[in-house]
Amino acid sequence: MKNLRQEFIQFSVEAGVIRFGDFVTKAGRNSPYFFNAGLFSDGANLGKLADFYAQTLIDSGVEFDMLFGPAYKGITLASATAVALAAKGRNVPFAYNRKEAKDHGEGGTIVGAKLQGKVVIIDDVISAGTSVRESVDMIRAAGATPCAVLIALDRMEKSGKDDALSANSAVQEISETYAMPVVSIGNLNDLFDYLSAAGADTELSAHKTAVAAYRQRYGINI
Repeated sequence: MKNLRQEFIQFSVEAGVIRFGDFVTKAGRNSPYFFNAGLFSDGANLGKLADFYAQTLIDSGVEFDMLFGPAYKGITLASATAVALAAKGRNVPFAYNRKEAKDHGEGGTIVGAKLQGKVVIIDDVISAGTSVRESVDMIRAAGATPCAVLIALDRMEKSGKDDALSANSAVQEISETYAMPVVSIGNLNDLFDYLSAAGADTELSAHKTAVAAYRQRYGINI
């Protein structure tokens, strides 16, 4: 698992999906790095990403019957992960939601397989947790059971505003609220380890100090 996590971080950096600099997060924080899964935007990179998702889910030991991808990024991620799982001998159905209900054809907001059994929610990251909460509500309304969330990167940072930081991250809050695991392919510690392993004279090593300071300020205690 450790090798898989490091391979994922390296892949994300080399693909330009993890970038370093000065970015403003959804929480309004100035972050020295940014992860944008939408930049896995060609067939080869999406296929490799899906393989990371599929292998991480298999290795997690989570029992599941199908996948669900919240609109919009989750749609591509869930469908690609289903393809990768099938290639590994685990053929499972998947579904996703529309933002607006369709009033013709099959109608409704859910597309794909019927939501039933134990459902894994597939997304890129958890910031405020809004899409996960909405997904849980849709899955339960259909009579199915949300059993886990699978994300690409866990930023491992405290939720809330700077003057009222929570002791927990959004990932931890989702896990505790819904009593289900949140599994990530990689996390902030993996990113820091990757930067630490870079040679002292490399460009990547220069970002280590900024990431360390950010983790010191916002990182959760684990």
